[in-house]
Order: sequence, then structure tokens, then C-alpha cells
Amino acid sequence: MFWTRRDMLRCHASREVTSMPVSTWTIAEPRKLAFEDPVTALHVRVVDGTVNVVGTDEPEARLEISAIEGPPLIVTQEDGRLTVAYEDLPWQDLLRWFDPKNRRRSAVVTLVVPAASSVEVGVIGAGAVVSGISGRTEVRGITGDSTLVGLTGAVRGESVSGSLEAQGVTGDLRFHSVSGDLTVVDGAGTSVRAESVSGAMVLDVDPSGRPTDIRLATVTGEIAIRLPHPADARVEANTASGTVSNAFEGLRVGGQWGTKKITGTLGAGTGTLRATTVSGSIALLRRPPAEDDAYAAEPTGKVL
Repeated sequence: MFWTRRDMLRCHASREVTSMPVSTWTIAEPRKLAFEDPVTALHVRVVDGTVNVVGTDEPEARLEISAIEGPPLIVTQEDGRLTVAYEDLPWQDLLRWFDPKNRRRSAVVTLVVPAASSVEVGVIGAGAVVSGISGRTEVRGITGDSTLVGLTGAVRGESVSGSLEAQGVTGDLRFHSVSGDLTVVDGAGTSVRAESVSGAMVLDVDPSGRPTDIRLATVTGEIAIRLPHPADARVEANTASGTVSNAFEGLRVGGQWGTKKITGTLGAGTGTLRATTVSGSIALLRRPPAEDDAYAAEPTGKVL
């Protein structure tokens, strides 16, 4: 039999799309697992307890479940994707999930994965900590609080009432919540966009001279933003009935009736800062040139 070039290419293509076998574990008690196959994506969904995800330079991923109560967790690995989740807890409808059998469940889960992995964490009543990840990170929660530390990839957070704290995050940040608060500490990313109904937003950013795009909107939540001095942004911040305070001499504070605004341009105006709240207060704070005290900058302008 003679093989044509088309036959050889077809055979080669069929080998390339062959999937790796699926590995599955059912975890009903504390256990440790090490994964020799490469991990490029991590999905975790947990009810109550704690989730810790740590990025590492090591090629292998590791899992430790140090405590578990209630239904078992199902661990699967397929085509580079590692999933740790309850069988009845889908990612898509996580924020609307309820347990029809009202079973008590809790787990303490720690995962070490390659830093370049993409990470999706869903928590209901559980706390989540994600650190050292350079891939995309997405966190969803109902009542659990999340802490993100040293992430360099894009970050998306979605919450009903849980708060999100981001420390030293350099990637673009998106956050949406009903009543959950957003706190950004030592933020070096160039883009932050957040929306909330009643959650407060506190941002301390220093993009190291790069233009920033900060857009915040809340109905009743308070907004406080601390910018480097000198800063570089076009500023438009307004509240319908709250107070405003401003630490930058180059910005104008005004308004009529109940509405108050802070507007103007800082530096060359290459960046953008827009903040809107209906009844919450707005404060623009200034980082000192030499930061001896992380909380030294207070408003020096008038408060209306």
C-alpha cells in the first residue's frame, strides 16, 4: 500500500488531537495528591471552609485537603485542566446555587500550581486566598471573602456580599458586587473597573508613571482613592448627596443643590479617573513623594 502525502498529514493530525486520559478521585477524608501531568488551568468550587491557591515555579501541581465535612469533593484532571469541586455545584450558576438537601458541608483546600496557570475559584461561605499567579484569575463568591496577593495576570471578581482585597496586583482588575467591598492595596495595575450597589471601594494605586484607567460606580457605597503625587489623570468624581474631600490643589470642587463634583486634570491628563456614587462620600487622597507611612496622606482640601 502506498501512502499519499494527504494520508500522512491526516494521520499526523489525528495523533495531535488525541486527548489525554481523564483521571478522577473522590475525596471524602483528608488527603494529599501530587499530579505528574502538566496543569495549565485550575477550577475550584467549595462551600464553607477555606481555599488557598499558590503559584509556583515548580512544574508539578499538588493538592492537600486537610479537612472535609459532608459530601465528597470530586477531583478530575483532563487535558491540562485540574478541577476540585462538588458534583452538584456548577460554575455557571454558582451565585444562584442552593443545596436542595440542605447538607452541611465544609472543606479546607490548598493547591500549589504552576504560576502561569489560569485560575477559577468559586466559594460559597468560604474564604479564598490566591497568590503568585501570572495567568488569568477569576473569583466568584456569595458570602465568602477573597484575598488576592501578587497577581500579574488579568483579574475578575464577582460577589454578592463577600469582599475582595487585592494586594500588589499588577494586572487589569474587574469587580462586580451587590454589597461586597473592594480594597486595593499597593495596586500597580493600569486598569481598575468596579461596580457595586452598596459596597465600599478603597483604592491605593501607584502605576509607576504609566497612564491609568480607573472607573468606579456604586449606589450607596463610599469611595476613597489614593493616587501618587504627582499624578497623571483626567478626574471626574461626583456624588448626588454625599460629601467629597480632595487633597489635590489642581482639582476643582463644586456642585449645586445636593450634587457635588471633583473635576480637573492632574499632570498631562493621560490617564482617566471616574468615580460615581449616589449617596456615598468620595475622597481623593494623595500619596506622599517618599512614603514613610503607608497611611500618612490625608485630605488637605476642603470637605463639602
